[in-house]
Parts: sequence; C-alpha cells; structure tokens
Amino acid sequence: MPSRWTILAVLFAARAAMAFQFQSVAAIAPQLSQGLGASLADIGILIGLYFAPGTVLALPGGAIGRRLGDKTAVLAGLAMMLAGQWLMTASTGWDAQIAGRLMAGAGGIVLNVVMTKMVADWFSGPEMATAMAIFVNSWPVGIAVALMALPAIATGFGLGAANWAVMAPIAVGIVLVAWLYRAPDMPAAGPGGGRLSPGAAAAVIAAGVIWGLYNLGLAMVFSFGPSMLAARGWSASAAGSTISIVLWLATLSVPLGGVLADRSKRGDLILVDGCIAFAVLLLLLSRSGTVLPVVLVLGAICGLPAGAIMSLPQRVLGPDNRAIGMGLFYTVFYAGMLLGPMAGGRIAVWAGNAGAALDFGAAALLACPIMFWLFRLIPGGMARPAAART
Repeated sequence: MPSRWTILAVLFAARAAMAFQFQSVAAIAPQLSQGLGASLADIGILIGLYFAPGTVLALPGGAIGRRLGDKTAVLAGLAMMLAGQWLMTASTGWDAQIAGRLMAGAGGIVLNVVMTKMVADWFSGPEMATAMAIFVNSWPVGIAVALMALPAIATGFGLGAANWAVMAPIAVGIVLVAWLYRAPDMPAAGPGGGRLSPGAAAAVIAAGVIWGLYNLGLAMVFSFGPSMLAARGWSASAAGSTISIVLWLATLSVPLGGVLADRSKRGDLILVDGCIAFAVLLLLLSRSGTVLPVVLVLGAICGLPAGAIMSLPQRVLGPDNRAIGMGLFYTVFYAGMLLGPMAGGRIAVWAGNAGAALDFGAAALLACPIMFWLFRLIPGGMARPAAART
C-alpha cells in the first residue's frame, strides 16, 4: 500500500507535467513562430490562454472533484491536457492551436484545484506546510525542465518532436495516478458538508488574495527582470540566465520554508518576514548595479513563504468542504494572476522602465502581511485545529 509520501510524489509528478505543458509554448517560441507563422503577440496569446479558464472553472472544479471523486477528476483533467496537446500537435492551424491550448488549460485547472485538496486530505496535520511546499515546488521544477529540454528537442528533431515530448510526462502522470493513487481513510461528509460558512468563505478568499499577491511578486521577476537587465546593456542570454538563477534557487527555498514552518511552529512569522524580505530584495534588484549577489539572496529567500501561505486555507477547511473551498481559493488566485501581470506591464510602459514592474511586485508582496492580518481578524481565519497551526 503506497505511503502518503509516495502519494505526494505521484501528485508532484502530475503537477510538474502541467507546469511542463504550460511552459512549452514559451520554451519553443522561436520554432512555433516559424512553424505557425505566428508573431510574438500571437505566442503571448497562446501562453495566456492556458490560465484563461481558471476564473470560470476553478470554483466548479472543486465541485467536480466532490461529485466524480478526486481520482476520477484528476484523470479526466490529465486526459484533457493530453487531448489538447494532441490537437496542437496534429494541426498547425491557428484555430486548432487555440482550441488545444484552452482544452489543455481547462484540464490543468481542474487538476490543480483537486490535487491541492488531495494533498490537504493526506497531510491535514503538523506536516501540512512541508507537504504543500513540496507540492508547490512541482511548478518551478516542471518549468525548469521544460526550459532545458524542449528547446534542444525542437532544435534537433523539429517542432513535432517537441510537442510529443510535452505529451510524454502527461501520459506518465495518467499511469501513476491510475496505478498508485488511493484516497485516505476519512469519515464520509454529511449531506450539507460541502457548504462554506460566511467566515470560512471570507478567510479562504483572503488566503487566495495572499497567494495571488505573492505569485504576482514572483511573476514580476521572471516577466520583467530580463527586460530590465537588457535595458542596462546586458545581452538577452545573459539577462535571462541570470534571472533564471532565482527559479533554480526557489526549488530549494520553497521546500525549506515549508520544513521550517512545520518544525519551528512559526509559519506565520515566516510568511510575514519572508514576504517583506522578498519585497525589499525586489526593490534593491530594480536599483542596484550589483545584480548577481542580489539575485542569489533573492532566490534563497523568495520561496520561504510559499508553504505557509498554501496551508492557510486548511485552517478553516475540513474534509467535508475542502473541495469547494479550494475551488474558491483558486478562483481568487486565477483572477489576480489574470489582471496583475497586465497591470505590471502597463506600469512599466507608463514609467518607461521595466524596473517599475518589479517595484509593483514589491508593493504586492508588502500587501501580503496586511492581508494576513485581515485573515486573522476574520472569525474563520483563526478557527483551525491545533494540529494544523503553523
């Protein structure tokens, strides 16, 4: 019988396949532009379409998992991801690319919502922050592997081979989930168990805002950091490679932050101090001429709050309402991630400097402790079992 850490590894692999697919368009953008006759604006549309279904599907995604069962819902999400990628592989028509990307993204949204709930079901206790941090870390791992592997595959073997390579980890995820995943032993939910009290709903919304603000700060680094360095005279490759150091170090700092939150029982402090330190480093990066040391410290710090933030919804959610609660959490998150990067881009254009977007990210991070204070003021924000305290 698989242990809960084996279950976590299975969910990690499936979510890493989602990240791999999300990054695939950006990773092989030159080959896509040539093969499809697409402009950079068209490539940007394809990238953004992956998350477009999030504001519509995240909330019902939780309900789908509750109705069909978590394992069935995840397998259906993976199947949609696979079918969407196959559609993009089978046709070079622009309509097929859009349809395939939307289909894959819709499957990924369901996958993300339901699997986060599955992790919480298995680790509802003192190791919640650690488990959530490891699970969240699947995203930068999948993106990093895509950035390393897909350009080489597309260059050496063509665009079709790269598309098939994207399908491979999704297929592996289907096999692993079908073969190894089982639900934990939990009491059955009551007939009205899926409902959220007003306090719990408000607390989950606040947690979703915090997660969105934190990810917005992180997104500003990868979206505008290379452009900022290029404006200072760096080559495109040097700017991108330097900023990518943050991503690689984040794969270490994210799980470290979760372990520290669980072991120290000071997850709240790690959340607040980590976000403030992250914001200060972003402000320093946009102004400092000494880039590499700032980047190294930024990567070591930026991932620390992630596990503590992701454990916030579990303070107010139980087995009976966790599915709908995580759907609400991700609805708020996807709405923020849809609007936030657009605002960052507009600010950069208005200021005439990509560094202004990093300052915008710092402001978002500084808002996280304020939102966390509000979270704690909400009656539902403090109503969690002692075992789930971090």
